[in-house]
Amino acid sequence: MTPFGCNPDYCHTVETKSRTPRKRALAPDETAAPPPQDESGARSGTQSIERVVGMLRVIASRGRRGMRIADVVSVSGLPMSTCFRMLQRLELEGLAIRDPLTRKYHLGPLLYELGLLAEPGYRLSQLCEGPMRVIADLTQDTVYLSERRGVESICTSRALGDYPIKALTLDVGIRRPMGVGAGGLAILGALPEAEAAEVLEANGAQYSKFGEFDPAFLQAAVAESRKRGYSFLDSAATPGTAAVGVAFPPRNPVAAISVAAISTRLGPERRVEVAKIIQKQVRAICGLLESQGSRSAL
Repeated sequence: MTPFGCNPDYCHTVETKSRTPRKRALAPDETAAPPPQDESGARSGTQSIERVVGMLRVIASRGRRGMRIADVVSVSGLPMSTCFRMLQRLELEGLAIRDPLTRKYHLGPLLYELGLLAEPGYRLSQLCEGPMRVIADLTQDTVYLSERRGVESICTSRALGDYPIKALTLDVGIRRPMGVGAGGLAILGALPEAEAAEVLEANGAQYSKFGEFDPAFLQAAVAESRKRGYSFLDSAATPGTAAVGVAFPPRNPVAAISVAAISTRLGPERRVEVAKIIQKQVRAICGLLESQGSRSAL
């Protein structure tokens, strides 16, 4: 069989089949009917995109640790056969990759390559690198940058302090429902009440997977965050670990910096001290954001 593109009659065939009949002139009282639309096809295409994006989110939920197919099935709720076919296709397209030794799936190289093109003029993680290093040096604990992504928060940077016992509760790239962790909770607490309520409702089914997080606990934690001006969690997502978080910028919170440590290092007095250290560096970051914005407007 000759490939369609190599058929010597290809142009003629296309031209003949695409020839449209001569339209009849409309009477004065007639109107042209709109062309029929295949709504089921459009809906099917949208659902396919949603399913692919959902699968990539599932793989990304474990960060660099990757996921076995059984874990993908468990988290996604899709049948094994469906997950297997989707993962095979994602791997073929470079959107996923399977480690032959561990048999775990990871995000693929094409996503990294596309991300390089999508990268803005400056990344927030780069802008926060210096202030985060200052916070890590002053507190000697682990510092995280969390950025808002819809109703989720994602860890985009981390700086380690010198204290020998480190609270490594997050890897860069890990996504969690907003509010799970001091960074996401700080963002929630800085949002308008109506918007925060919408986020809590949207994540309702997801919170139950993370220890003590339920609607009543989160509503109380958000209220406390607003009252204090910073968030605080102790042994909520990770037993024995506490964290303090501050969101920014004030008028449109899109990110937060948090400090995590073993619970004994964040007693009442020290958590206030740590919050002040973060707030000072957050003000410096907001100044950098404003200067970047003014330069880009020139």
